[in-house]
Amino acid sequence: MTETLDILVFGAHADDAEIGMGGTIAKHVQAGYKVGVCDLTEAEMSSNGTVLLRKQEAAYASKVLGLHARTNLGLPDRGLEPARDQIERIAAEIRTFKPRIVFAPYWVDRHPDHVACSRLIEEAVFNAKLRRYMPELPPVQVSQIIYYYINDVDQVSLIVDISDFYETKRNALMSYRSQFDAAAAGSDRVATPLTNRYVERVEARDFLLGQARGWAYAEGFALKRPHDVQFF
Repeated sequence: MTETLDILVFGAHADDAEIGMGGTIAKHVQAGYKVGVCDLTEAEMSSNGTVLLRKQEAAYASKVLGLHARTNLGLPDRGLEPARDQIERIAAEIRTFKPRIVFAPYWVDRHPDHVACSRLIEEAVFNAKLRRYMPELPPVQVSQIIYYYINDVDQVSLIVDISDFYETKRNALMSYRSQFDAAAAGSDRVATPLTNRYVERVEARDFLLGQARGWAYAEGFALKRPHDVQFF
């Protein structure tokens, strides 16, 4: 029987969730919440790494964070779109895990897959609550969608102190050596923005967000409607 989750985080690719909210995930896991991640694609279009290697890296990062579940829907990388079959796959995931809160990438990002993922999650969350939609699975009402930042930070509606969990986030990110380690082995590797001190830039972002509140590190989030304070 599938375990019910408190929080379900969606990302277009493995490593999206770790970049945007690895510290928040670790903080909630330690607090006793059940957290899962669903990667929509296998990132088969990545410039570095293979599908198998990226799955291995995601499994290792999941152990570092203490995730209760991690799944991959195998949707097409660079082919995410608000199509019926893709929305149904995501809605089924929501109905399977029954999360109270869903996280999705911020709706504005320089990577089109992150933007498409954000829209897909909104559609699926709405449909998941409709009792006549996919009636073979019971409807699920998600209390809130919260949006995390992968690349640029825009309007921060919510900020989480992750100072005590930053080493965990850093270790989770470094699980993805194929993406972030410029010195990783491989004759077919190419230089990308991710291999050019990307993790350092993420850390600088989180440092600046934390300094605004007098914390060492923080992660910022966006909301489209008010959020209660039971979580965080």
